[in-house]
Amino acid sequence: MFKKKNKFYITTTLPYVNADPHIGFALEIIQADVIARYHKSLGEEVFFNTGVDEHGLKIFQKAEENKLTPQEYCNIYAKKFDNLKQALNLSYNNFVRTTDLHHIEAAQTFWKLCEKNGDIYKKIYKSKYCVGCELEKTDSELVNGRCPIHPNLEVEIIDEENYFFRYSKYQKDLLKLYKKNPEFVVPNSKLNEIAMFTERGLEDFSISRIKEKMPWGIEVPGDSKQVMYVWFDALVNYVSALGWPEDKKKFKDFWPGLQIAGKDNLRQQSSMWQAMLLSAGLPTSKQIFIHGFVTANGQKMSKSLGNVINPFELVKKYSTDAVRYYLLREFSPTEDGDFTYEKFEQRYNADLAGGIGNLVARTLGIAKSETRSTKLEIRNKELKKKIKEVQKNFKFQISNFKFNEALASVWEIIAFCDKYINEEKLWETRNPQVINDLFFAIKEIGILLDPFLPETSAKIIKAVESKKSENLFPRIDKVK
Repeated sequence: MFKKKNKFYITTTLPYVNADPHIGFALEIIQADVIARYHKSLGEEVFFNTGVDEHGLKIFQKAEENKLTPQEYCNIYAKKFDNLKQALNLSYNNFVRTTDLHHIEAAQTFWKLCEKNGDIYKKIYKSKYCVGCELEKTDSELVNGRCPIHPNLEVEIIDEENYFFRYSKYQKDLLKLYKKNPEFVVPNSKLNEIAMFTERGLEDFSISRIKEKMPWGIEVPGDSKQVMYVWFDALVNYVSALGWPEDKKKFKDFWPGLQIAGKDNLRQQSSMWQAMLLSAGLPTSKQIFIHGFVTANGQKMSKSLGNVINPFELVKKYSTDAVRYYLLREFSPTEDGDFTYEKFEQRYNADLAGGIGNLVARTLGIAKSETRSTKLEIRNKELKKKIKEVQKNFKFQISNFKFNEALASVWEIIAFCDKYINEEKLWETRNPQVINDLFFAIKEIGILLDPFLPETSAKIIKAVESKKSENLFPRIDKVK
């Protein structure tokens, strides 16, 4: 990862407010939260941005369906997404809405910069358009005439005069950017994918819609009959969130930053947005991390199938840290992951109730009647070696977005401690030095877990200091 003047900027994508928050976005924002907390632990000043995307055709249509004005509809759903902060114990310090006056003004300023550079022009065009993706689609991208990501939606035909962005102009610059920065997109397979897409040639894309047909958008500067295309507007949030263009110091201090996005956002984040930045004369992003999708019982989540996983309900049933742990430990960070309640409860019982929960309860139970040194020291050389090895691996793993591997490393210490207790027959010997070794190890576990499971981390450290502990993760007796 990277460091700039002791400042660190990270942002998620902005989810559309056309539906309730789901587990897929919960994964993204939890991953971002781990990185933000980790950088804060390094003593860096962290600016962590998230928010909601409130313009576009599908939001306009949803508002009409619900007999609300678009703004009323957006206000209701923006609140639902902001409620994730408490539910998932998130540390973001900025929540941008694309209906915010400052964002609207920033998007219009950005437009003018691109226009001044000769990259915005008007023409009549006909295109196939997926409302679900809010993207134009070529015939080669469609399956049986429909978008493979949104097969339930009919592809719309747009035939009108719009403004276009001169995307094709930036083909060479983008290829140069990818070649110069081999870690610009993570994983490497996604960098190769976007590079190959760029090599095939870029087509200029529409960046406006006729206001009469689609009134819910930011007005195009100098043309009250057109509104901005949703992607052009929304992508500008990554700089408007930093106070751009007025707050030049804050922007310079924090930009460029790290962006986290799902694989369906690859083109928008790593190509379209970068071309827009180049056009506006702003630095390109520092790095883009692309994660996979979350499926449910092997199927894509959808309302029609009734398999959408609600993160609020999951937290209510199992606790915030249990949800954070499962999403970070069970899934490969860059691949699709499958959610089932059975796997969730199995991992909960094995790793949380039977792992860290059992170790802390067991150690404190044995140590309750024993005196121990107020200064935590470790004398067992093998345990000391294991902790140092994990600490070293942990830094590399978390810096390379290997969240599951970082947690697996921490659980290696837990397994070592369990083995140590059994080998020493601690329940019989109550050896003060062994107890001290274990308290040292448990405190280190608590420190390592802070970016991942902040609430559990605090409880563990408090338990070591007070020699009192609550049941961290009560066992689930019945697996669904």
